[in-house]
Amino acid sequence: MDAQRNGVLADFQIRELTESKAIGSNAPLAEDQIQPASLDLRLGRYAFRVRSSFLAGTNRTVSERIGEYAMHRIDLSSGAVMEKGCVYLVQLQEGLNLEQSTCAAANAKSSTGRLDILTRLIADGGTEFDRIEHGYCGPLYAEVCPRSFSIKVRTGSRLNQIRFRIGNTMLSDSELRCVHDQHKLVSGNASIDGGLSFSVDLQRPDNLVGYKARPHAGIIDIDKVASYRIAEFWEPVLADSGRIILDPGTFYILVSRQSVCIPPGYAAEMMPYTAMAGEFRVHYAGFFDPGFGFIGTGGEGSRGVLEVRCHEVPFLLEHRQTVGRLIFERMSAQPAKPYGSKGGSNYQGQDLKLSKHFIPT
Repeated sequence: MDAQRNGVLADFQIRELTESKAIGSNAPLAEDQIQPASLDLRLGRYAFRVRSSFLAGTNRTVSERIGEYAMHRIDLSSGAVMEKGCVYLVQLQEGLNLEQSTCAAANAKSSTGRLDILTRLIADGGTEFDRIEHGYCGPLYAEVCPRSFSIKVRTGSRLNQIRFRIGNTMLSDSELRCVHDQHKLVSGNASIDGGLSFSVDLQRPDNLVGYKARPHAGIIDIDKVASYRIAEFWEPVLADSGRIILDPGTFYILVSRQSVCIPPGYAAEMMPYTAMAGEFRVHYAGFFDPGFGFIGTGGEGSRGVLEVRCHEVPFLLEHRQTVGRLIFERMSAQPAKPYGSKGGSNYQGQDLKLSKHFIPT
């Protein structure tokens, strides 16, 4: 691969990685696997039900750990159910042989996070989830734990995505302010301190501020689109006072108060605001692609959907409460096809929106 400018690699640069075999696969890549700034990863043939989550650890391989912790093997070739509350490990069809200048990070796809599926990337020798060291050479695995709904998956299903980086990609707060002055990254006033802050919208005209996962719903086939009735899986969350109380152990879909624009020369990632801000986690699926809210929205931007899980105690959440922040990164190059410039951009111009699996109302 030719020398690249520091930044997150764009779609055509990811294609170059596949052509140079820095990204390998035991099946040809599908055209729509390559996103503006990431690559969708596909499940392999077998899933292992494991006793617990784990990392490989220094100088250890994931396959060694599977031998220690696997309970049974499941063939995914014809489809199989992953039950909620259980932990599975699947070798992915893609593997890596990166140059020393290149590292990577992974996250759940948007549709995966909105179904409350905890999925994390694991690599040989890894001591952190979702982080691939510079120059990594080896297989990739997905840890999958459905939290609210049991799911059906098969060989080739896509639950997570990987983003490749060269050099220092992060924007400082002063750089971020300059970009905001040029492009207006967020509606309203921009609060920039360690990233661009996000708050929650709990005052909406119809009082519908979100959805809460039903505790005893059916199975969702991860590869079916617009196939399930919302009412069978979700309860509406109403608020006429600008506040709601989150129930421990319950999963919610809420929406940001701000609309966001990501210019094509930048990428962003949603990070939890702070563990001290409340007893909840926000956003399983953190990648925002170049062009999100920027292309084809008439300058209105797109809201950020918040995937919220409350932890140990009930927690009062109020309108305009800060719940997260966007960390911006520079792209190595602008993508050939930014988000929103082609079909399949399911969440461009979104407001409060569930995953693509549900029949639109």
